[in-house]
Amino acid sequence: MKKSKWLMMKKSSFVEGTFIATFAIIFTKILGMFYVIPFYAMVGVQGSALYAYAYSIYAIFLDISSAGLPIAISKIINEYQTLGMMDAKVRAYQLGKKIMVFLAVAIFFVMFIFAPQIAQFLLGDLSGGNTPADVAMAIRCVSFAILIVPFLSVTKGFLQGHKVINVSSFSQVIEQIVRIAVILGGSYFVLNVLKGSVTTAVCVSVLGAFIGGLVAYLYLKYRMSKNDNKELSLKGDFKKDDVTNKEIGKKIFSYALPFIIINIVSSCYNFIDLTLILRTMNYINLSAKDVEFAASAVTTWAPKINMIIASIAMGMSTSLIPTMVSAFTLNNWKEVNNKFNQALQIILFISLPMTIGISMLASSIWTIFYGYNINGTYILALNVFTGLFINIYMITSTALQGLNKFKIVYLSTILGFLTNALLDAPLMLLYNKIGIPPFLGAVTASITGYCLSIIIALVSLKKQCKLAYGDTFRLSLKMLIPTIAMMAIVFVLGKIIPVNYASKLSCVLYVAINAVVGAIIYFLISFKIGIIDKVFGKEMVNKILKKLTRGKVSV
Repeated sequence: MKKSKWLMMKKSSFVEGTFIATFAIIFTKILGMFYVIPFYAMVGVQGSALYAYAYSIYAIFLDISSAGLPIAISKIINEYQTLGMMDAKVRAYQLGKKIMVFLAVAIFFVMFIFAPQIAQFLLGDLSGGNTPADVAMAIRCVSFAILIVPFLSVTKGFLQGHKVINVSSFSQVIEQIVRIAVILGGSYFVLNVLKGSVTTAVCVSVLGAFIGGLVAYLYLKYRMSKNDNKELSLKGDFKKDDVTNKEIGKKIFSYALPFIIINIVSSCYNFIDLTLILRTMNYINLSAKDVEFAASAVTTWAPKINMIIASIAMGMSTSLIPTMVSAFTLNNWKEVNNKFNQALQIILFISLPMTIGISMLASSIWTIFYGYNINGTYILALNVFTGLFINIYMITSTALQGLNKFKIVYLSTILGFLTNALLDAPLMLLYNKIGIPPFLGAVTASITGYCLSIIIALVSLKKQCKLAYGDTFRLSLKMLIPTIAMMAIVFVLGKIIPVNYASKLSCVLYVAINAVVGAIIYFLISFKIGIIDKVFGKEMVNKILKKLTRGKVSV
């Protein structure tokens, strides 16, 4: 029986790998978006805030425990594979796993033991909402995921280093499906069968991260045991390479360190927003319910929606890293420049209209997910732009890492974070004084931080790596034509089509009509003026069109 192409352990080209990884990530993010509708309805504002607290802490500790190893392993594996060093490649993977054992266990115990202290620090003087004991319990429950998710990630890194994107991406889908099943099933069982508390329901739901990771890891181990790609074999009579385990360890550490810093700092964006929103809005004397709503909406529930935009860069990075490393290893700077600019162009082409569209339809979209709330609308309308800037930031930082420009990565990331941290409270107080919802100050601070990081990264890539973005800049200006046309259509439809915010069905229909019509206008104009050919390549566009006309499109 012939295997599905999706399940075969085969290499993917850059564009193919990008599409596979992006499709999988977007699919998982879509699942991650829509589960929040029943979950939010079950646990309410207080439960959703507790969930946000637990995952904000979990994200930081996960980044520490993962230690940038997945991407570092991907890079090292691809490097050794390109140089034909099979023995070193296998030892690098095995050494990476050993490091993971130590870090995962150590971080788990820190997170579990010090959960009460972490919870107290997070909440500060806030009273009337979730208690430190509630938050501590949720943190301890989610901490078990630390024991499995890093192992899953490093195995993905091994596959991605061989440009085997499909199987790695499919495991991501499995992980998300299982996680959501636990979140929804567990919450429903606790609340409706056991008649338990919202706190208990949230604690059970966060265990989904552990169970989902475990199932996905077992799937990857099974696929690797049935490996049909000789390059992926971990056993064999390999010629001993002239590189010691100590040297490999140093290389792993040197490659992983930038990712440690980047990932931790990125996670701290949400954490600093969370803690400063809680403290600043409590200082302004808003109610605990309003404070927890704003804090969780800014750091968790709005990002749940706009992460579908940010996920584009995640898929892009998965394929971009090994491709750029291969070109860089062979000193092929033309290829490096071409792939980086193509990545930027794809990012802008897809994420720009999505960002604008979500912002314009924020009221209806927020209503669909969480019920109508004017503050939620404001948060989503502005917060969605962080998705666009996160995309560009991820691609630029990925390129710098692939080119070993780690100091620039540190500088751009840390300065961006510090800008966010320093502007958070002052902007919230300023906005409150002039009559703007104060929580929007935190969103503005995050956007400013990411913009600064992007500017530093782009300038450095141009000066130190001689990368040129003239074509990308001109193309991005050209993209404004279909974008403005789409905005005009959505604006007109908003005047013609009535929407009832008391009805989620009305909002769904309103968003669907606007999304379909807006997307058609955007893609038609883009195709007519040659943007699509330029971004994706005329050859690929013609190939897709040929398949469409024959009705033989396959994933």
